[in-house]
Amino acid sequence: MTEKPKRQRQQFTIIKDDATDGHGGYGAGSISLENMSSVIVDPNEEKAYVDMDAMHARSDIERRVRYYSDRSEVPDGLLYWIAWVTVESGDNGPYYFGVAASELRIDKPNKRGYKKLGEHVNHMERSLKGEVVVDHMDEKSRKLLGDFLKTFDEKMWENATDELKKAFS
Repeated sequence: MTEKPKRQRQQFTIIKDDATDGHGGYGAGSISLENMSSVIVDPNEEKAYVDMDAMHARSDIERRVRYYSDRSEVPDGLLYWIAWVTVESGDNGPYYFGVAASELRIDKPNKRGYKKLGEHVNHMERSLKGEVVVDHMDEKSRKLLGDFLKTFDEKMWENATDELKKAFS
């Protein structure tokens, strides 16, 4: 008796632009992360910076760490945030469209980290939809992120919605 080969399951695909050209076949239902960037907010070092490796959970702070979904498993973890920032283009040029920040607690010496993957995915989606989700951040981290966005590209900040600007004031 011969064994049937295991059926391969279709993996979730992240693609650039619309590779399906509207045909609705393979790849339909995929999302494009082309206009999204990941910004690491480090209140410990009082800095914020773009780290595109965080898009695939491979930023410097995320590497070589075992993750737990229970914060109490990482009692000595340092607080970090990954801010998912989406940029769109409008009549006046590009602007910050959506921003949503997700919490991380990292204990590098003990190689432990706290992250709720579902929260990160939801925040990425909310940013893509133009939502601003930063009210759960501590004051210091929110200020670092707001200052970073203002200075990174002043024109995109000027073109951003009043709702986005107000979230950081």
